Amino acid sequence: MGVAVSDEQWMRRALELAERAEREDDEIPVGAVVVGPDGTLLGEGWNRNISESDPSAHAEIVAMRAAGRALGNHRLLGCTLYVTLEPCAMCAMAAVHARLGRVVYGAADPKTGAAGSVFDLLADPRHNHRVEVLGGVLAEEAGRRLTDYFRRKRGKAAP
Repeated sequence: MGVAVSDEQWMRRALELAERAEREDDEIPVGAVVVGPDGTLLGEGWNRNISESDPSAHAEIVAMRAAGRALGNHRLLGCTLYVTLEPCAMCAMAAVHARLGRVVYGAADPKTGAAGSVFDLLADPRHNHRVEVLGGVLAEEAGRRLTDYFRRKRGKAAP
C-alpha cells in the first residue's frame, strides 16, 4: 500500500502541530492526529510531557486521548494515527490497546522506534491485535525539524 494523498495531508497537519510544540511550549517537535475511518479529525496533539510534567504526554497519547473523548470510547477501531516521529514502545502499545487500524509516521527513530526500527510492537503476532504501519511519509521534513531542534538546544549551527 502506497502513500495516499490524504496521508500526506494529515501528516502536514501533524507537522504543523509539531511546530506548535516547539514554538509554544519549547517541547521536542512531535505532532500527531487521529483520523476516523470516515476521514473525520477526531483528535490532535503535540508533545506536552515537559510542560505538563507528565511522562506519558507524548503527541500520540495526547491525540488518542482526545479521539477517545470525541468518540466516547477507549477503542479507536478503524482509526488512523498520523505522527511525525516513529512511535516509542509506550505509544505503540497504546495504539495496540486502542485497536487502531493504522499508524502512519514520518521520520524513523533508530534509537527508540517501536514500529519497526528497534522494536516491531505494532505487528508483533503475540498481540491479539496488529496495527498496519506505513512509515516515511514526509520523513525528510519531519526529520529535519527534529534535527534542527536538537542542534539549537545544543548550540550547534546547521551544516
